[in-house]
Amino acid sequence: MIRLRPRLGAYVLALHLPLFACAALLLPARPLWFVGAEALLLASLALGWRLVRQALEPLGYTRRVHELLQDQHYASRLAAPASSELDGLVDTFNAMLAALHRERLAIGEQQGFLDRLLEATPAAVLVFDFDGAISLVNASAAQLLGLDRPQGKPLSAWPDGDAGFAAGLDARARARSRQLAAQLDALPLGEARLLADPDGRRYRARRGQFFDRGFARHFLMVEELTAELEDSERATYERLVRVLAHEVNNTVAATGSVLDSLLFYRGQLAEPDAGDFATAIVAVKRRNKSLGEFIERFTKVVRMPPPELKPADVKAVVDDILRLNREQCSSRGIVLGWHRCDQVAPLALDAQLIEQALLNIVKNAIEAIDEANAARGAAGGFVRLELTAEGRRVRLSVVDSGDLLASGPARPLFTPFFTTRKGGQGIGLMFVREVLQRHGCTYSLAPGAPGETRFDIWFPAP
Repeated sequence: MIRLRPRLGAYVLALHLPLFACAALLLPARPLWFVGAEALLLASLALGWRLVRQALEPLGYTRRVHELLQDQHYASRLAAPASSELDGLVDTFNAMLAALHRERLAIGEQQGFLDRLLEATPAAVLVFDFDGAISLVNASAAQLLGLDRPQGKPLSAWPDGDAGFAAGLDARARARSRQLAAQLDALPLGEARLLADPDGRRYRARRGQFFDRGFARHFLMVEELTAELEDSERATYERLVRVLAHEVNNTVAATGSVLDSLLFYRGQLAEPDAGDFATAIVAVKRRNKSLGEFIERFTKVVRMPPPELKPADVKAVVDDILRLNREQCSSRGIVLGWHRCDQVAPLALDAQLIEQALLNIVKNAIEAIDEANAARGAAGGFVRLELTAEGRRVRLSVVDSGDLLASGPARPLFTPFFTTRKGGQGIGLMFVREVLQRHGCTYSLAPGAPGETRFDIWFPAP
């Protein structure tokens, strides 16, 4: 508009200049006509200039609105025009600015509420940009993963390096963060999964997406399972196992009785047939017994009695486990024994439950060594135990050379019925978790030194 106004003014002036020249020719003969013609031409020139200004006035308001929109001054308003003909245009512009101002206030209030909600929520929230890098992380997520200024980096950058962790995190905390970050990075879009860290804490994580400027962006929500959720989950699988146990036990008892009765008919068969008949019946009875033992292992978890806490010597409990497993370890070339054993006072424990849990841990360690040896075509290995006094707490560690947690994707090891072993039922670590939680113990299952896996248990202060 700045260039248009002088151009239109020059155009109007160019139209009047020839007329002024013609009027000048009338000066010698008719002076009065000349004066009148000049007056009319001046009036026409002034009117033309005024009409140009009025015609360009809407463009002036448009330019002003453009400046306000560019500077985001939505609270400003246009002044009333001198001409009533532009009232409708100015009212329209002012109404548009008022609507934009209201929407901006609403969006600002919603954004402020969302920011406060994200900071206050106990759930961890991570939002990613179009390239998969973290663009927003709330306080819970930063605390959960131990991240320091993660914006602009993909989540996959944390499992392989130490950069990006908050100051003060020890090696164990960094390993826990790396494992959890690896599980979150591998979570498919639209799925919700249960995740677990080396300390046995479990989380429910979900990956979703939203659209920003027409393009999809991902976000992650991670919620630690509270005691109420764990109790609800426990009650669910307890009901399931009880129903299954009732039906299976009834079937096993009835089948066993029928099979025993069938053995009485052996004498009525010819000798060659009698042997095959008896062999088949015994095989079915053995399978029937295995089915009963299979369901019994599940019911042991759900029917676990409350622990009866009495002073117990942890070393004596572990010594019994060493004696039970020493022969099978010796036959496989596995060294089983104490690596460190401090003198500790008796602890308030249910010795039977703790012994059963430690048997599961040692059994898992031996099986991990067997699996690793089979994969490497090697033999031997070690399972060593450490009993350490750490201030007011006592740490019991089972360290093995299986090293099955050092590579591969992170796995939810303490999730009910999850197993990594072929033929496993996924109840060994679930049983261990139940026993340790009922005793108020904290625990961690994670890679240790190179080539080692550690299961650490911290017993509460006596």
